[in-house]
Amino acid sequence: MTEAVSSGVWRQLCWAMVKTGILGYGGGPSVIPLIRHEAVARHQWMSDEEFGEILAFANALPGPIATKIAAYLGYRLKGTGGATVAVLAHIMPSAVAMIALLSAVNFLSSSPIVQGMIGAVIPVIAVMLGMMAYEFGERALRGSGKVLGVIFFACAFILLQLLDVHPALVIMVFLLYGAFHFKLRARLEARQEQKR
Repeated sequence: MTEAVSSGVWRQLCWAMVKTGILGYGGGPSVIPLIRHEAVARHQWMSDEEFGEILAFANALPGPIATKIAAYLGYRLKGTGGATVAVLAHIMPSAVAMIALLSAVNFLSSSPIVQGMIGAVIPVIAVMLGMMAYEFGERALRGSGKVLGVIFFACAFILLQLLDVHPALVIMVFLLYGAFHFKLRARLEARQEQKR
């Protein structure tokens, strides 16, 4: 029975990563909601909170985000072998497709059909990213409070968009703050109670 369950997890992991590799048109940003759906909603391999933490760590590390998340998911489920299988299952469909279509890339790039397909899929990716951003933002406001959440959003926007600070540095700053958040919050609450 244990072997059957184990082989079922291997099959589910492979199929989930193959699907995200095939359907994740447009790179990492379009793949993240797909991996989240497979890992959190469909198979319940991890909680939404854990996925958010892994997403933050993956953004701070160099390299493609989708393969980092796939590697973590595989490692979490089946160790080093699982990480290897998850990454290979995720990248092989697109690698095979690229090799197969390389000879026709010049023709396809000027094809009105391909241009129409690209134009049609961009709004879908935008909506998927918007839904995920809304859910993470809503959870951030619940976790840190509305005032602090809005301050964090404003700080992140200023650092990333206006000051053009590298995203990895911004994530590291927020991770460092997050490590001390509850201690600082407890101290502030204690001070407020002493004043009363």
